[in-house]
Amino acid sequence: MAGEKILIADDDHDIQIIISMYMKENGYQVLTAADGIEALQIVEKETPDLIILDVMMPKLDGYELCQALQKITDVPILFFSSKHEDVDKILGLGVGGDDFIEKSTSPSVLIAKVKAHLRRYRDIGLPRKQRGYSNQNTDTIEFPGLQINLDSAVVKLYDKPLHLSAKEFQILCLLAQNPEKVFSVEKIFELIWDENHFGDYRTVMVHISNLRKKLENNHGKIIYIETVRGIGYKFKA
Repeated sequence: MAGEKILIADDDHDIQIIISMYMKENGYQVLTAADGIEALQIVEKETPDLIILDVMMPKLDGYELCQALQKITDVPILFFSSKHEDVDKILGLGVGGDDFIEKSTSPSVLIAKVKAHLRRYRDIGLPRKQRGYSNQNTDTIEFPGLQINLDSAVVKLYDKPLHLSAKEFQILCLLAQNPEKVFSVEKIFELIWDENHFGDYRTVMVHISNLRKKLENNHGKIIYIETVRGIGYKFKA
């Protein structure tokens, strides 16, 4: 969809210019912020469709900013950082980021990831036939203690709203609409991230770990997502 707003939060002005150029060439509107506080203010005012943020920024670093953003938006959040250690990536995904991309990544790959995340985010509001998930006759999926409204993207756990990131919601829908079906990590990555030749499959495991913590936070007696050792994950009906 042309004209979607992309927020680039990075204190490196040169990086802002380079990413902005590629985004504009692909038809996106671009917003920029030089620190975490400015980025937060822009999100509250402009409601961007996707956010790209650096880890090392003044006032609020990327991790702190991501946690703050989780409270006011569910749009995809992509870390774009010179950090490359596994611990940095795991921390970025752990605080709610949808992806962690190294700044050494080629612009074409960055654009492809942006397009994939935007497409998947838009799919939340599409009819189920267009999502790649299995057909169901109702707009709401219900299990003991859990209610998932597919059209409004609202999830309730024991009648209390459960805040999920876009990717967490998509993973939950995929598994819950196919109860007892085992999905490999690779298949989940392909379906949710819409990629099958670049990316880090550990992203899936981190998101599922976060999703499990939220589902089992106060009611650990019910295990909704089960690990099938050596194969993948399934939703227990």
